[in-house]
Amino acid sequence: MRTVLAEDSALLREGLAALLDRFGFDVVAAVGDAEALVAAVAEHAPDLVVTDIRMPPGFSDEGLRAAVRLRQDRPDLRVVVLSQFVETSYAADLLDSGSGEGVGYLLKDRVGDVREFISVLRRVAAGDTVVDPQVVRTLLKRNPLTALSNRELEVLGLVAEGYANAGIATKLVISEAAVNKHVGNIFTKLGFSPGEDRNRRVLATLAYLRSGSVK
Repeated sequence: MRTVLAEDSALLREGLAALLDRFGFDVVAAVGDAEALVAAVAEHAPDLVVTDIRMPPGFSDEGLRAAVRLRQDRPDLRVVVLSQFVETSYAADLLDSGSGEGVGYLLKDRVGDVREFISVLRRVAAGDTVVDPQVVRTLLKRNPLTALSNRELEVLGLVAEGYANAGIATKLVISEAAVNKHVGNIFTKLGFSPGEDRNRRVLATLAYLRSGSVK
């Protein structure tokens, strides 16, 4: 199993590489940041990627975003992401990629047994999807509107009331161009792909209603 490992901590990276080697994984590259991960996958064409989520330069979700990008390019690539905390950004995109097959999302603190960890890697490599229960609970509780700014929430509220962009501009005393930008940002943050605008307004309204934002 040709494997690329991405972890910014040099000590942990070396330890994981040695562990994987011990259990028969062929670690063809071990890198310390998301850009190097993408480059290593392009160079070595591995079967499996094991990556931390928070890596340089921002130490936010660079590893997770890289994993999503890699799966978009290669849906058959098996990916296991590791994190100290549940990162909801892009998590659903990762779990939806490649028909949801061959993906793992593990919390580091909850990996308490080496052989269990290796078993998860092998299951993911075989096409299974393994997600820590805490990650599942967090994703189910997630309110998609938390990604929106206060102004975007105002705009979405008026969309839900049936206002067109011109009417929203008048109501909020801002330009229609500003409303168009806010509406576009709302669609992007809620994950609605470009398409027929009326359908996206309906989907955004449903998301607003389901969130309990209506007073």
